[in-house]
Amino acid sequence: MNQNDVNTKPYKIIVAYDGTEYYGWVAQPGLTTVTGTLQDVFQKVFSQSIRIIGSSRTDAGVHALGQVAIFVSPLDITPQAMRRAWNYRLPPSIQIRSLEIADNTFNPQRNVRQKTYHYYFTTKRPLPMAARYAWYYHSAFDRDKLEAALQLFVGTHDFKNFCTMDEGDLRPTERTIDSIELEYLKRYKIWRITVRGQSFLHYMIRRIVGAALHISKNEAFPLSTITDALLDKPGHQAGILPKAPAHGLVLRKIQYRD
Repeated sequence: MNQNDVNTKPYKIIVAYDGTEYYGWVAQPGLTTVTGTLQDVFQKVFSQSIRIIGSSRTDAGVHALGQVAIFVSPLDITPQAMRRAWNYRLPPSIQIRSLEIADNTFNPQRNVRQKTYHYYFTTKRPLPMAARYAWYYHSAFDRDKLEAALQLFVGTHDFKNFCTMDEGDLRPTERTIDSIELEYLKRYKIWRITVRGQSFLHYMIRRIVGAALHISKNEAFPLSTITDALLDKPGHQAGILPKAPAHGLVLRKIQYRD
């Protein structure tokens, strides 16, 4: 399909999905992914192929309520009819929340103002319907120390010790976290960590959450464990800090500059 075809229109979609069954967002040969499923179902419904480009490359097991993506198509139907027919054939684990014709200049990976992620965990065994969306954290922790640990990540830092980079990936590892908030959702007996920033590295949020929780339960690890790792001081211990599991992480929303 030629994106420059005069009959082709760009479409912006916002997608929600339960990532449990998928090997992440990005299409991969031989693996069940969110993008791959969306594209395959579109082909079955409309007898046309599309290529979907998303804003965030969520990992295997990570969920989303507000993933933003774009594709082009020459179909001559309304966005409402397209969304209705597409959703009807999608599995229950994926839902297109909105679908609209986009501006020709829109790119979901550019002009991002802020991404919001939620991480859920609980110290009590969750009900079965919630178990796949929250980390069952078996250890008691110091709330004040956890909040202090999380705040150390706010601001602009080099997060190379709190991410995973593919071999040969030369992208800069400096990122800015706008805010991190911790709150207890009493009704559900679940803790929620909200992280906001423009962009994040591979496993970055999960490593932040895992490190902060580990330090908050263990008196042997002072808060300086985090600052030493952010400053890449010799002998820092970031390598032994755990990574939080994928199923507690949710891409909540993505906001763009006007």
